[in-house]
Amino acid sequence: MKKVVKKMHKIGIISDTHGMLRNEVLEALQDCEMIFHGGDINKQKIIDGLSTIAPVQVVRGNNDKEWAETIPKSIMVEVCGLRIFMVHNKKDIPKDLSEVNLIIYGHSHKYEEKIIDRVQYLNPGSCGPRRFHQEITFAILYIEDNGEFWIEKQQIAHPEKKSSKNGQSWIPTDLALMIPSIIKEIDAGKSVKQIAGKYKISEELSEQIVRMYLTHPGVDVDGILRRIGV
Repeated sequence: MKKVVKKMHKIGIISDTHGMLRNEVLEALQDCEMIFHGGDINKQKIIDGLSTIAPVQVVRGNNDKEWAETIPKSIMVEVCGLRIFMVHNKKDIPKDLSEVNLIIYGHSHKYEEKIIDRVQYLNPGSCGPRRFHQEITFAILYIEDNGEFWIEKQQIAHPEKKSSKNGQSWIPTDLALMIPSIIKEIDAGKSVKQIAGKYKISEELSEQIVRMYLTHPGVDVDGILRRIGV
């Protein structure tokens, strides 16, 4: 008897990238057939980058402004027999979605999986810039041809803090949020020492950020973080 081999489909689910695509996320999505993005994309280049891997389904988040006017606020699609509804904010989920198998949302930056009235709800969390000590998460959806599906949470480990010569940790976990303000300080002519003192980081880190910003015109937060190994 010929053995029947079940085909399994792999779908990537991410949200709240806020302009940042981490290498770990891109690697995990490489063999996905489709990618869902739950909003707060921040830049068109995020969609463009994901589109080189697989077709992208995306909704507009509250931080996606004029550039994203053509992106819908919610979508309903069928993938491998699975009916999926996606919206950025959980508050905007319609009450009657009885025919849906999976509801995807984002906004809170907190991973969540639950089943209500036999409908699977999923918030993949945020895989963009880390905010304070939050988890960096996303999800992989697996669908079999018989309609069975399951979700696997993906988490990027918190980086070890590096130390300066005086023993102070010099890469704070919320550095991604600091950098836009630091850039304004640089543009205002503040010194490395002044910036280090104001943001309570080492002068070594302050010097790296200043140097990379001044020597790489147009560099964004993601570019600075990559260059200092975060």
